[in-house]
Amino acid sequence: MQATVSDSINVFSVIVHKTDGTIDVSLNWMIALGILFLIFLPLFIRWFTSRGTYELNEAEFGIGSQKIKFKSNFSNLQIAYKMWVELSTRKVGLKVDPDHDVIIEIYESWYNFFGVMRDLLKEIPAQTLRRDRSARDLVTIADKILNIELRPHLTAWQAKYRRWYTAELEDKNNNELTPQEVQKKYIHYEELIKDMQRVNDLLISYRTSLEHIVLKGKTFKSFRLRKSNK
Repeated sequence: MQATVSDSINVFSVIVHKTDGTIDVSLNWMIALGILFLIFLPLFIRWFTSRGTYELNEAEFGIGSQKIKFKSNFSNLQIAYKMWVELSTRKVGLKVDPDHDVIIEIYESWYNFFGVMRDLLKEIPAQTLRRDRSARDLVTIADKILNIELRPHLTAWQAKYRRWYTAELEDKNNNELTPQEVQKKYIHYEELIKDMQRVNDLLISYRTSLEHIVLKGKTFKSFRLRKSNK
């Protein structure tokens, strides 16, 4: 008897016996499972990486050797954490108290926060924005806070109030007044405070939502930004 060695692999075969009409079906389950694995692997990778927690770093395909490496991708969560810290430690994320807070100090906090937020958004890689919905949601939320709420108020009020307040501080008649007493002399004080409190409420809701994402494991998808009542 002579043995032969074949370099082919028989995955599936059907043999019909003419003598008795029987049919033999054979299947190499290991090879078949390997093929199914390679078929469904791209779909799994797409679903898994779209969740924003992991990203595919390296993949080697082959029936004999499958190798997939995933690396943690917590950049969005880290940026959200930094935003939450900024909102929690600055006046921008704390309730405005007209009787005790100094408006000029609030504006300085808001202006500095604007710059910090802009720098944090720059940390999100462009390729991440294309494939990661949570990253796009984070940018959208920040854009609403900065450009739809914070920027319009600062544009409308900060410059003209700062100019008025600086002049009032130089007025000797105000030497005996506290900053809080001086600011209440502003002719548009009530209107300014009302709009400031509106924006402040939105920023506080933003801080709370970020806290739920960072500390309580909520997803960016669950984030809901309060609508302002202008």
